[in-house]
Amino acid sequence: MWEEYRRTATTVSLINYHFVFCPRYRRKVLVTQVEIRFKELLEMICQENDWRIVAMEVMPDHVYLFLNCLPTDSPSDIMAKVKGVSSRILRQECKHLAHLPSLWTRSFFVSTAGNVSSETVQRYVEEQKKRG
Repeated sequence: MWEEYRRTATTVSLINYHFVFCPRYRRKVLVTQVEIRFKELLEMICQENDWRIVAMEVMPDHVYLFLNCLPTDSPSDIMAKVKGVSSRILRQECKHLAHLPSLWTRSFFVSTAGNVSSETVQRYVEEQKKRG
């Protein structure tokens, strides 16, 4: 599924982001019911924003997330929505998290991934002038 090109009225794209992010102070809060509810919230947020979850792994103190997104979605906007919505709802629903000013750190790791290497793209671009 993640190697499928996505089409809109004006674009064709294949954009995959690999994210890693942590709770504040690397607290081990993503366990039991919190983990289950976080996964439900993440699926809801992604569905609402037309992001496709390629892979997800929730550890007690960090999250790995691999998303397929459209070119209109920046990594910082994606993280702002994921962290903002999940933090607000989890702190409302889980009383032991309510005392936290925020659930997540402000930082995150992101990298891009696709089905071709950088060398392949570079070679393609360099060969365009030779074609015509």
